[in-house]
Amino acid sequence: MKKKITIGMLGLGTVGGGTLGILQKNRQELQHKLGVDLEVKRIAVRDLKKPRSVAVDPALLTDNPDQVLLDPEIDIVVEVMGGTDAARRGIAMALENGKYVVTANKDLMAQYGPELLAVAEANGKNIYYEASVGGGIPLIRPLKYCLGANRIKKVMGIINGTTNYILTQMSREGKEFDEALAEAQARGFAEADPTNDISGKDAAYKLNILASLAFSTVVSMEDIYLEGIDNVKLRDIRYARELGYAVKLLAVGEETEAGLILRVNPALIPLDHPLAAVENEFNAIFLEGDAVGEVMFYGRGAGALPTGSAVCADIMDAARAIKYEQQNGVLETTFTRKKVVPMQEQHSRFYLRLKAEDEPGVFAKLAHAFGAARVSLDMIIQKRSDAKTAEIVLVTHDVSEGAFAAALASLREMPAIRSINSILRVIE
Repeated sequence: MKKKITIGMLGLGTVGGGTLGILQKNRQELQHKLGVDLEVKRIAVRDLKKPRSVAVDPALLTDNPDQVLLDPEIDIVVEVMGGTDAARRGIAMALENGKYVVTANKDLMAQYGPELLAVAEANGKNIYYEASVGGGIPLIRPLKYCLGANRIKKVMGIINGTTNYILTQMSREGKEFDEALAEAQARGFAEADPTNDISGKDAAYKLNILASLAFSTVVSMEDIYLEGIDNVKLRDIRYARELGYAVKLLAVGEETEAGLILRVNPALIPLDHPLAAVENEFNAIFLEGDAVGEVMFYGRGAGALPTGSAVCADIMDAARAIKYEQQNGVLETTFTRKKVVPMQEQHSRFYLRLKAEDEPGVFAKLAHAFGAARVSLDMIIQKRSDAKTAEIVLVTHDVSEGAFAAALASLREMPAIRSINSILRVIE
């Protein structure tokens, strides 16, 4: 039985620094829990002279990843450098050289997870990727093990802290989108280029991983409908609150008789729903299992220490597998593809904000357009915009995406409709 397990790291940025700091600070505690010592032997970085957020012996650093990947004394490779191409090659090489792998790379696992997990299986090793979805929130292990006896019916959550911070500032402080984004960047909650967050792509990567585990399937990024928050206006958030809702960027995965529903989009959610109370940079994931019922996980979804905490937990799992010479196989390699429900066949309620001529008969024309498409209206708000136009907010009953699209097409043909300004889904 091994008394020391040796770690090599690829990357020492924000997450890498947090991980190394925890390993250094809690080394004795981890040794007590594991019964083995965890030693970081080598860290591959791009720039040897770059200032670091954590104290590190310069002798540990190298700019040659092969000194990590090919070192026979290194048992666990921790990939925290980000990106996909170099990380993909590095992880495959590590597995082929008999090393366990820990990664926090959501982009990589969403796009190449099945491929790399198959390499792990073929080499009798494993990949641990708890930190790739919820930062410090445990999600992968609960889905794989703690809730493994359940058939998961639904996964729904707020899994991007940047967009949740922006929407919270718009709702609580009355800020417009651009102002809220600038504040998020100033406080370190948004990147200089926030495109992946704002577009919903970051959340879609995470949903890909969650849905794969929840529904025991192989998910491709093309399976996920994607819509960001860049078109959400302060007016929509205020109208939503007037109607009893909050606006959140939601990742939704659901297994129905017709197939899988997978989407990321801004949506109205009732103010009394637990997810409506999740604010600022916090994340929360709501799961429904056939045996356990409803479960929610909540916490910080990003940051050096929260994410580093999850990485270190995975290192501990890998260390136990090495210490006890466990050969558990790779669960994910048993997954097969399942049918995904086409977007036009999915159902939702809808929120619609438009500007129309303030004249007699407009409501009758609106009602006729919706009725012809078999779309039933639930709530209506009308407010005068100026002397000649009115702003109208409509909320529909549950309807197919296809039927709602047909109603929209009719509205766009009506001369009395000046503009269609906002369309959001409504979740109950």
